[in-house]
Amino acid sequence: MVRIMGRKIKIGLPKGSLQESTLRMLKKAGFSIAVSSRSYFPSVDDAEIEAVLLRAQELPRYVENGVLDCGITGKDWILENNAKVITVTDMVYAKQSLTPVRWVLAVASSSNISSVKGLNGKRIATELVNVTKRYLKENKVKAEVEFSWGATEAKVPELVDAIVELTETGSSLRANNLKIIDTICESTTQLIANKSSWKNKWKKDKISNIALLLKGAIAAEDKVGLKFNIQEKNIVKVLSLVPSMKNPTVSHLSRKGWYALEIIAQEKIVRDLILKLKKAGAEAIIEYNLTKVIP
Repeated sequence: MVRIMGRKIKIGLPKGSLQESTLRMLKKAGFSIAVSSRSYFPSVDDAEIEAVLLRAQELPRYVENGVLDCGITGKDWILENNAKVITVTDMVYAKQSLTPVRWVLAVASSSNISSVKGLNGKRIATELVNVTKRYLKENKVKAEVEFSWGATEAKVPELVDAIVELTETGSSLRANNLKIIDTICESTTQLIANKSSWKNKWKKDKISNIALLLKGAIAAEDKVGLKFNIQEKNIVKVLSLVPSMKNPTVSHLSRKGWYALEIIAQEKIVRDLILKLKKAGAEAIIEYNLTKVIP
């Protein structure tokens, strides 16, 4: 690929809860990023990328305004800022898991409030103020929504009647004696781009390439590769056992009547699959990690 000196894209990376998982995904995607504790400007081993660490909440606004060409943030913060940006790709990963996160409406476990309708005239604390107000309006509920600077779960019921809080599993809410009465929205991590930057062919291609590599890294997260040898007489039985993204790779071995098979499988099923393959006659089984899976 020909590189022209001086050409760069400015990318915003999320500081905070998404930072560690985002940097890990970018590393798997092939980008080595060094973050200094004293700087908000990480170094990237790609001369065409200039990175800055910002709160995910702020990133959509800076991308929309053109301060940044692109950024990685949550869909929730795009909605909260009502940002007019290009969604390049949707990436399902979060702080702890490979699943969407939820913004939920929660009240004290002892509360007799069981739906949003019970919050008329009540007070709600959240960081997701604008989305919450729109949700209340859609449900024809009039309640006071105040911005929470943190420790939101501790504010019920002494300070507020309910909260709207982000959760992956709900365990933290249960630990704080809260119950979920509704889900306001789901959110995934997204790579977004400025509309003007997206019209620039070079920048669009560069951002699209980053998206492709990131998607490949995420696709490989919960999968592993398996290689093994099998006798021709057992190959039909083995093929009935093995999953693959499309079709397994089958090749002849130098040993007559033997084949080598290679598959990609969900990591969670491999433990049992290996035992089944061995029982079916597979030999020399090798399991290996994947860095990227590009369809």
